[in-house]
Amino acid sequence: MKFFKPHYRLICLTFLLVLFLNHSFADRKDKLLSGKMVVVVNDFVKSLDAGQIKEACVSFEDTIRFDWHYVPRTRKGLTLKNMKEPQRTKAFEMVKLVMSANGYQKTLDIVDLENVLRVVEKRSSTDTYRDPENYSFMVFGTPDLVKPWGWRMEGHHVSLQFTSVNGEITFTPGFMGSNPGKVLADVPQKGKRILKGEQDIAFQLLHSFSDVQRQKVILSEKAPWEILSANNRSNMVVVKTEGMAMKDMTAPQKTLFQELIAVYLNRYHVTLKDQQMVKLKNSGLDGIHFAWMGNMDPEIKEGAGFYYRIQGPTILIEFDNTQNNANHIHTVVRDLNNDFGEDLLRLHYEKMHPKP
Repeated sequence: MKFFKPHYRLICLTFLLVLFLNHSFADRKDKLLSGKMVVVVNDFVKSLDAGQIKEACVSFEDTIRFDWHYVPRTRKGLTLKNMKEPQRTKAFEMVKLVMSANGYQKTLDIVDLENVLRVVEKRSSTDTYRDPENYSFMVFGTPDLVKPWGWRMEGHHVSLQFTSVNGEITFTPGFMGSNPGKVLADVPQKGKRILKGEQDIAFQLLHSFSDVQRQKVILSEKAPWEILSANNRSNMVVVKTEGMAMKDMTAPQKTLFQELIAVYLNRYHVTLKDQQMVKLKNSGLDGIHFAWMGNMDPEIKEGAGFYYRIQGPTILIEFDNTQNNANHIHTVVRDLNNDFGEDLLRLHYEKMHPKP
């Protein structure tokens, strides 16, 4: 057997040490964020009275955890309307912790669009269909650093789910929408485009393709009316991988494509974003596809509409802007293996209850 020369052994040991420290540092960051989440969610729960706790808190095993949607509807959970102001502050501290500054602001702006819709649709200030207070919060299980638990914020055009297993947090499915996509009405929010990057960078990427490339990228001249994955659980999502793979793009196109993916991941806390990026790189960025349907220009007009999706072995991102003359956007981020932390849960239960 040949042995490494001393300096080669030193190099290898140094390399292994760096890997170990990087892994440990990443693990510490996950645990640190998870610990903070336990604190802020417990702080919220402790501020509630018995009746509010009954509305907001259910067991982790309750199937309501998987009943998510982004339409205006009556929801389970404790709504902002039924909270006192200090409780609302604590609820939004939960959101602020796990989102980036940009993602948190998008969340607030989407909630504020309910006020715009009241004006546009000529509804009263007390209308409950377009209602910025009709956003509910639920806690699933008991906040813990090891045992599985989670929480969500949900209302019209916002559905944010966070699940913690052994101190690792997952954040999918995550939905954000914007109606209007661009505020045209004469209101204080006029001109606002909450999901600007999600649309503009996609069009930059689309227009960078050659005619030959577009034959592969563009699946249809007609966009679907809605995101194709809907609000199904990931094991029921059947969306064919189509379009152009990153490996077949030019270097500038790859850069744009990765920038577009980052727009969605950058909504979340840097630890969660980095965690997902590592997963994507490990599964192979070259295998992530970009597909387009509908109009090739971002016009707001009758009959217009456009849709794209980003899909790889583990991720599905959808963008749809077809309703209201292409001024009503839906976007979703899905982890095809780990929505609601299901992959982490499987590993957790296998470890806790190994087969004989």
